[in-house]
Amino acid sequence: MLVLSRKSQEAVVIGGSDGFHRMFRVKVLEIRGANVKLGFEVDADVPVHRAEVRERIHGEAGQSDYPATI
Repeated sequence: MLVLSRKSQEAVVIGGSDGFHRMFRVKVLEIRGANVKLGFEVDADVPVHRAEVRERIHGEAGQSDYPATI
């Protein structure tokens, strides 16, 4: 797992280079106390779900590698 620190309005970009044409960008929009608001920019055909929603869609309750809450 890669762990990065970002300040408000800073972002992380994944992909978008040679051999990986899709780009995934995560931007910290707001930090308020213990809450962080994130913005996600991806191609329209790339699904983005909270982990608990993905588990319901795929019937994988309790079998996810993702944290219980996102």
